[in-house]
Amino acid sequence: MAATESKIEIKKQRVIIIGGGWAGLAAAVELSRHSEFKVTLYEAARQLGGRARRVPFNEQGVDNGQHLLIGAYKDTLTLIESLGVNLEEKFLRQPLDLTIRSPLKRQTIKLKASRLPAPMHLLMALLSCRGFSLIERIRALQFGTRLFMHGFKFKGDISVAELMYRYRQPKSLVEKFWGPLCIAIMNTPVAQASASVFLRVLHDCFRNHQQDSDLLFAKDNLGKLLPDPATDFIEKNNNTIKLGQRITHLEIDKGKLYGMMIDDQMVDADHIILATSPSACHRLISDQPDLKQLEQQLASYHYQPICTIYLQYPPEVSTGSPMIGILGGYAQWLFDRSIYGQDGLMAVVISSEGPHMELDNEQLIEQISKELSLLYPDWPAPETSMVIREKRATFHCSPDINENRPDNTTPVEGLWLAGDYTNTGYPATLEGAVRSGLECAHQLIDKLKPEQTTG
Repeated sequence: MAATESKIEIKKQRVIIIGGGWAGLAAAVELSRHSEFKVTLYEAARQLGGRARRVPFNEQGVDNGQHLLIGAYKDTLTLIESLGVNLEEKFLRQPLDLTIRSPLKRQTIKLKASRLPAPMHLLMALLSCRGFSLIERIRALQFGTRLFMHGFKFKGDISVAELMYRYRQPKSLVEKFWGPLCIAIMNTPVAQASASVFLRVLHDCFRNHQQDSDLLFAKDNLGKLLPDPATDFIEKNNNTIKLGQRITHLEIDKGKLYGMMIDDQMVDADHIILATSPSACHRLISDQPDLKQLEQQLASYHYQPICTIYLQYPPEVSTGSPMIGILGGYAQWLFDRSIYGQDGLMAVVISSEGPHMELDNEQLIEQISKELSLLYPDWPAPETSMVIREKRATFHCSPDINENRPDNTTPVEGLWLAGDYTNTGYPATLEGAVRSGLECAHQLIDKLKPEQTTG
């Protein structure tokens, strides 16, 4: 009698991901590596990328903001590389080298990491920083040393300003260095920013390896770094991306997810990952009695804006550096887009809230042009310009924020969360988004494994 092989056909789990930002893409890519999932990603916009998307300007494309990566962003860089992107070709990678200029005070601060192993490369950089007085260098070095000795941890949570006060950092040093660094990392003013989150990023940048503090400047638009290769990977693994699709309602009954509504059409699902902004997530769950606690968590979130002002100068105009900091005006960071092949194009970033939000676009462009003329008096007036305002660019990263951040799981069976606002310990960065998306996917995969074990 011929032997027959019995085959157990495993039903694919239908996973819907709502949101095509970097968290949703990370989750979709990770689940697409596993054949037991059938993934469909829905994005309300006509393009992927979320708050790291492509915007047309002057017959060329620019990013909606300047998203600087650092060497410590391991999950983001590993994910991008796993999709076939050559990091050496797509990024200009430099050891930590920060220049911050104050045109009104005619002062330049230059912090450059040495080639010593971590954390000595940071301590020596603080000790030798140009633009610091002797007492500022000593206090900065003491601060860095004590952080290292305590593992970059602080009991409880306080504001970054309070942290600086307790570690005896001079007010002048906070104003010209620690404050701008805090704003750049967390998009939250130093007096309102969580010291716990701030120290977590400093730990990852300076505690383990010298290259973790490297600065990585993308040479191409962000779409080509993740959304485009992620789309190829997801679709090659027989999964689907649908753009221009707005979800109107989640179908939940007695603590279990059944699907979602797009207009009047029901779409069934075994699992749904909400990978939207916290405000969009709040809108979707606000009518669900099983998610009352989560609804209250999300309702308590506050947000901070980011403005990016693009100024097109003649192609010969250059700063000679990919990025410099600016003190004393509205402008905070200036990016020279020549490394993107966009000669003469400057991007000025203003993070967090401030009086600049009261100006209209024309007034803001005029103000920023004047500030740049103080730094570079030989520059002509910009030929064209554009302002991009993200009024809810990031969540407000206040003290004790981590106590209110939701996990990837929810009380509803089959409903998951992914996004930089979830409990990653990180501020609202691309790395935070990717980490959350990957962690959500891993938890879903682990949950499925026992269900598919046969005796």
